[in-house]
Amino acid sequence: MIPFLAHFAFSSDDVFAPFLAPLIIIINIIKVTVIGLGLVKDEGVLNSMTRHGDHRELLKGPLYYACAITLTTIVFWRTSPISIAVICNLCAGDGVADIFGRRFGHVKLPHNREKSYAGSIAMFLAGFIASVLFMCYFNIFGFVEKSWTMVAALGIISLVAAVVESLPISTRLDDNLTVPVASVLFGTLVFYSIGARNLCCMSSENRRSIAATVGMVFAGSSSSS
Repeated sequence: MIPFLAHFAFSSDDVFAPFLAPLIIIINIIKVTVIGLGLVKDEGVLNSMTRHGDHRELLKGPLYYACAITLTTIVFWRTSPISIAVICNLCAGDGVADIFGRRFGHVKLPHNREKSYAGSIAMFLAGFIASVLFMCYFNIFGFVEKSWTMVAALGIISLVAAVVESLPISTRLDDNLTVPVASVLFGTLVFYSIGARNLCCMSSENRRSIAATVGMVFAGSSSSS
């Protein structure tokens, strides 16, 4: 998923690119929702995306995951370091945490027996390393700044995301929800405090272009009716 979004980021400068990039994910959201509601049956999806085979599970973790990626892409796109922090901590960090937690998570955390030291450490390292690599990659094309201050900021955000993922609230609500929310909120605070630019991808010009296009669509619909 990260390589797909990165490829689209560099292949389109259109104002609507942030909305088109997650189109496949949006289709997946619709698919997950209809299966999760029990309107459509798909054993393959249930076996690959749920732990207990209950279709209602799709309306939690998998749906949160897809929605988080979609909203992050639309709101922050390629020029905001927040997008890097959110997507890397969720995709790379949380994904690696699950793998390492299952394989090496024999020593559990004292505040949450369902989480392990191995999983939390793996999440921090994977999220942080992925964030730094993508910061360097995006910087090549001039989309984001690259500095040791940014590296430190990404490290702090990855650490906070790993801590939040380890808390009991993440077990109750689902870490696919708590991790991106924590990354957005804390990322906004950290990046704003260090003076990072372009925290939101849409410039005033882009907002006006989108508003004008939407207005033309509605105007055309009204005249045709």
